[in-house]
Amino acid sequence: MSNMHQSNKLTASERMTATLLRYAPWLAFFLVALPLPVYFLLRYFTATEEQGVYMLLTLTTLAAGSIAGLIVALFFLFYRMRWLKRLRDRLASDGVTADELSWFTSELTTAERRTLKQMERHNLLLADAYRETLAARITASRVLVSSRRESVAVESRLRRASQFQSQGSVSLLKELQDDRARLERITRQASEQRAEIETRLQLIEALASRDASEAETERALLRLGTAREYEPLGLTATQLEREAHARDEEDPRQPDSPPNS
Repeated sequence: MSNMHQSNKLTASERMTATLLRYAPWLAFFLVALPLPVYFLLRYFTATEEQGVYMLLTLTTLAAGSIAGLIVALFFLFYRMRWLKRLRDRLASDGVTADELSWFTSELTTAERRTLKQMERHNLLLADAYRETLAARITASRVLVSSRRESVAVESRLRRASQFQSQGSVSLLKELQDDRARLERITRQASEQRAEIETRLQLIEALASRDASEAETERALLRLGTAREYEPLGLTATQLEREAHARDEEDPRQPDSPPNS
């Protein structure tokens, strides 16, 4: 949650709570597990007698404190998971936006998270389009899950209502059948929209992959052109050395000059 975009629908208290819950499990563990062992360890170093007792107390309280700290840390972890789930449900109640996507990273696949990070490094425009499309896909998926869950509940009510024969049951059956038709329509529309969004995601991923491959090819061609224009220094030096050695072998030796009389 370190790189969360701040949403206008989040209150200041929720932002503060999210920050506190991010560190609370680890802080709780150390605050519960360490104070007593540290105290007895200091007494061990400062005591003039019965040092073995203080060392035993240090080890005992460290073991017991670690178990207690782990329990408290797990409590905060589970609480944070439930709190974030309720927060995501509230944010998604009117549709997930691109700015809120960072709160829903747990609903993205590993490949999608990796692709989004790569786009953010190389192509910000495609990254924005990909982020908006992912947010729309999460919205469609949540609508689909919700409509299917409600459809199951409506079907259960229909089965129970059909067992009663009364004046009120007729109107109840009519309302439940209307609900079933409405949910079927919502489910169908959500499925169609999610399929279109999935196609758009694949298109954006293909464009990003094509841009990345084109950029890599351009860099490789540029490096190849540089390599063709400038020969390696070691190769040039070796060639010069061989040419100098060949000239020395081809030139005849000059005779020594006679001494002056």
